[in-house]
Amino acid sequence: MNLLIVLSEICFVIFFFLLLNWLVGKFSKLFVKVAILKIEQSTIKTLRRNVTGLLVLACLVVCILIVGVNGYLIYRGENLQQYTLLLIGSIPSGFWVSLGIGVAQSLGTLILAAIAQKFVGYWLNFASIRAKRIEQNTADDKSIDTFFSNLKKIVTNGIWLWAVIWCTQFLKLPVIVSQYLYILLRIYLIIAIGLLIPKAITAVIDSLDALSIRYSSPDNLLRFYDRLRHLIPFLKRCLEFVIYVCVATLVIQQVQFIANIAIFGSRIIKIVGIIFISRVLFEVVYLLVEEILFKDRNLSEIQTSRRLTLVPLIRSFLQYLVYFGAIVSILYTLDINPAPILAGAGILGIAVGFGAQTLINDIVCGFFILFENYYLVGDYIQAGKAEDKFVEGIVEAIELRTTRVRHPNGQLQIIRNGDIGSITNYSKQYIFAVVEVSVPYDSNLAHVYQVIENVGEQLKTNDPDVLEPTQVDGVESLGESNLLLRTLTKVKPGKHLQIQRVLRKTFMDTLVQEGITIPLRVESSEP
Repeated sequence: MNLLIVLSEICFVIFFFLLLNWLVGKFSKLFVKVAILKIEQSTIKTLRRNVTGLLVLACLVVCILIVGVNGYLIYRGENLQQYTLLLIGSIPSGFWVSLGIGVAQSLGTLILAAIAQKFVGYWLNFASIRAKRIEQNTADDKSIDTFFSNLKKIVTNGIWLWAVIWCTQFLKLPVIVSQYLYILLRIYLIIAIGLLIPKAITAVIDSLDALSIRYSSPDNLLRFYDRLRHLIPFLKRCLEFVIYVCVATLVIQQVQFIANIAIFGSRIIKIVGIIFISRVLFEVVYLLVEEILFKDRNLSEIQTSRRLTLVPLIRSFLQYLVYFGAIVSILYTLDINPAPILAGAGILGIAVGFGAQTLINDIVCGFFILFENYYLVGDYIQAGKAEDKFVEGIVEAIELRTTRVRHPNGQLQIIRNGDIGSITNYSKQYIFAVVEVSVPYDSNLAHVYQVIENVGEQLKTNDPDVLEPTQVDGVESLGESNLLLRTLTKVKPGKHLQIQRVLRKTFMDTLVQEGITIPLRVESSEP
């Protein structure tokens, strides 16, 4: 009989520790589902193994104590059955009544939790089907299924955690147990919902993006959307960061000894908002400036070039202005008075200005280039020197400090405005395409002139870039076996290189057809 009593006590202890181990496993799986990083998952698994080891050790210790205590009682000659019954009888009868009521209430709570889980699952599945029908043309069905599946897991786990909390209260466990379970429930819901919200926001943004593209037209405001669409990834990153900061702030607030740190969360969110608004404000104002400058569709080429020249300058000015305002706003958000910093920066700027004369010179020269109209965006120029070579090509941008010039071969040349020096602009009103043609000494020059002029007339008729027919300027030089004739063709600014190539081929083909041999290859005089 004594042996059966000892075995029953040991079996009860083992059952109790197995139940605790099962609960630990459930909670560890719960946290693995909401873990953000792999290192967190591995940490939770390691913690579970450690807790399981401690439970096994504690179970062994308790079993050894039971065997030892019962062995001591047997050694003293005590009747274990009577001793156990007396020990149970010493417990007040009200305890057993309250325990029975608590067990019954706990079972009822668990049954209600199971019913609530089925009910919530049904309505979430119904909502998922409805969402697919509403968003069938803009959203991915798989993403909707994933969202509602994760939401179902969160609600289900939340219901069971809430049921466990009520069970601890029904069973009259220490108040601290329910308090910690409440904290655990709040932290779980905060993290789980915080990880779910970015997915929902991403799906909504993608749907709105698809709808905006579908309904955009030149007649409504959505015509600007395509030019602002590149801000969508930035919007997603900002919203995701804000949500994670909110989650971290709410979690920290649940832990009393570090709750004071949570005040920094709102400041971080304000800073992210300032950065996002600054970026959007810059893009919108820049878009409005371009819209105003190029609203008139009947602009001449010179007017278009001037406005294209102003656009990079305005963009740079707006960028510095908006970012300066953002920095000042961030300083105010951090409770830092920017006035002393700006005053110190002004003094430092004066000191640096004396040592940065090259920078100031570049900026001043940039203003003179713009206001005195030396060249504009789209002009073909030759200016300055880079590694003892003249910079030549089409102007792509004029900025405060530099000018960007695209060489005919494709290289992008960047030259400081202070180093521009003398400028040769091939794009003012007109330019001559100069081509030199070699003919034999025995050629009939009058006939050759007529052939060249006929070619020029035909080219003017077929090419809108040619302003006047080709004229023979005369004999440029006398070679050993040939005469070198110089021809001039008046063309639109920046078109001379293209027309020169066309003229060389046409002159060669036409002269050969006329029986005029060309002793040497066609030579040209580059501008």
